[in-house]
Amino acid sequence: MTQRTCLVVDDSLVVRKAARRIIEGLGFSVREAKDGQEALEACRARLPDGVLLDWNMPVMDGITFLRAARAEFGPDHPRIVLCTTEAELARILEALAAGAQEYVMKPFDADIIRDKFTQAGLLEAVA
Repeated sequence: MTQRTCLVVDDSLVVRKAARRIIEGLGFSVREAKDGQEALEACRARLPDGVLLDWNMPVMDGITFLRAARAEFGPDHPRIVLCTTEAELARILEALAAGAQEYVMKPFDADIIRDKFTQAGLLEAVA
């Protein structure tokens, strides 16, 4: 079985490194991007299985990337988990309507990421 891949997209190096450590611990090969434009180029080069996507970034924000990725790659790949401090229900609904499979609030930990990746279909549910 080939190793699953995940693209971590966040303008914060600290957040990218923390997320990378957690996601690699879940068995993924991880690449990083600092904004939505860089993420879109990374997806065009090699589409990952999953994307952990920050909302608020310079150049291209998460929701713009999400819409562009869905238009270009379709509704199911990659599986996109939006990760943000945006707690308003309207924002969460906007992300899900735009095509995100799941939504993670910052700050997150390994258990939260594992649960959300399982719900998004990136990990098998553990019985």
